[in-house]
Amino acid sequence: MSDAPSYAPSVALGQPMVGGTVSQVVESRNPAFAVGDFVVGFDGWQEYGASNGRELRKLDPGRAPISTALGVLGMPGLTAYVGLLDIGQAKAGETVVVSAASGAVGAVVGQIAKIKGCRAVGVAGSNEKCDYVAGELGFDACVNYRPPSFRDDLAAACSKGIDVYFENVGGPVLAAVLPLLNLGARIPLCGLISDYNAPSPPPGPNLRPLLVKRAMIKGFIVSDHGDRWASFLEDCGCWLADGRLKYREDVVEGLDQAPTAFLRLFEGRNFGKLMVRVSPDPTRHK
Repeated sequence: MSDAPSYAPSVALGQPMVGGTVSQVVESRNPAFAVGDFVVGFDGWQEYGASNGRELRKLDPGRAPISTALGVLGMPGLTAYVGLLDIGQAKAGETVVVSAASGAVGAVVGQIAKIKGCRAVGVAGSNEKCDYVAGELGFDACVNYRPPSFRDDLAAACSKGIDVYFENVGGPVLAAVLPLLNLGARIPLCGLISDYNAPSPPPGPNLRPLLVKRAMIKGFIVSDHGDRWASFLEDCGCWLADGRLKYREDVVEGLDQAPTAFLRLFEGRNFGKLMVRVSPDPTRHK
């Protein structure tokens, strides 16, 4: 929403708030899409959208629930896949730490890390979220960042150090991670949500461990990696069907609730992929 320079244009005044959408085609003059087709696109906070079809991807309700195209089999899932495997270069036997581990991206990061033979350690903001991450999602451990003992708890969970840190939040979590980095560690920089609403740039942690440990930190934007969609959908689609990849959705009812739901993201009150349902899902009733 800010007009500061960034990787994407800011929301124009008078235009719908941006956001990924799953929709059903109600009218079409495009031969690639028939009335009744389900598609994922980027139509934002509105009940209807128009498209030339170039940015749409058709969905198969028989393969997975259509809502997964906004989460585990959508942009968040692709972000996790590319960030961990292409940017982080995670290898079997390594320790992978991911912040915001119960969220749409972090949950997939840790599960893929486990599938690839890594030790997965999550960081989350409540005991309930940590129980979900370590229990249902199968991480090796999950640490609550809110107690004063957080630094010691993280060190205990990462007794052999950290090889890959998937960064989603910044701030005190990053500060606690840096001293635990191993030689040649990698940090896929996906997000810094703790800084997004700061009125002034927050003080940064000491980056000296990056130098000493010859660690690499690399920012990445998922829209630059569209060539990975096919591999991602093949791998994660199979893992989801096999039950090796699990997900959770936090659904809010009604478009009028979108602003309130959005603010929940910055307060850490969402649990899983946060979505707004603007109409019934017809595929859930067949």
